[in-house]
Amino acid sequence: MTLRALDRVEELLLGGLLAAMTLLTFLQVVLRYVFNSGLVWALEATVYLFGWLVLLGISNGVRTGSHLAVDVITKHLSPRAQKIVALAAAALSLLYVALMLVGGWTLVQRLYAFGNLAHDIPLPRWILLSSLPIGFALLGLRIVQAAVGIARGTVPPAGHGAGDEPSRLVAAERGE
Repeated sequence: MTLRALDRVEELLLGGLLAAMTLLTFLQVVLRYVFNSGLVWALEATVYLFGWLVLLGISNGVRTGSHLAVDVITKHLSPRAQKIVALAAAALSLLYVALMLVGGWTLVQRLYAFGNLAHDIPLPRWILLSSLPIGFALLGLRIVQAAVGIARGTVPPAGHGAGDEPSRLVAAERGE
């Protein structure tokens, strides 16, 4: 799978997860307040969908450069120092991702070994919580992509025009 295809799959998943959460919540509200009924599994399903949405959304935010950046100190540094700080931040972020990836993978392995099912959804919990290793693996890839772009000078360090990146990506996709 190419990175372009991965980008597209990521965007489709994010849109699908958000739509599923919205529709499920709307259906639950209608069932509860109009028909005095409800779906027992809806809240748990929404929580798992939200977990997937957040973990995939983090990597998408890194890819598009749409995360908030605090540049109070770095904006006063030279361009070379800004690049060094940004690369150091990427390295520390990768360390965090590695820790979370190992922890998430360990959790999923243990849940698989125990064979636990979710409380209200007839699915194994390891499938539902595989969002942790998948999300952090994808985040690691996106941080490496950003670090390579910063090192090559094709991506500005965060807080220095990086917020314009989403509009540049959209323009590039349209061929502008």
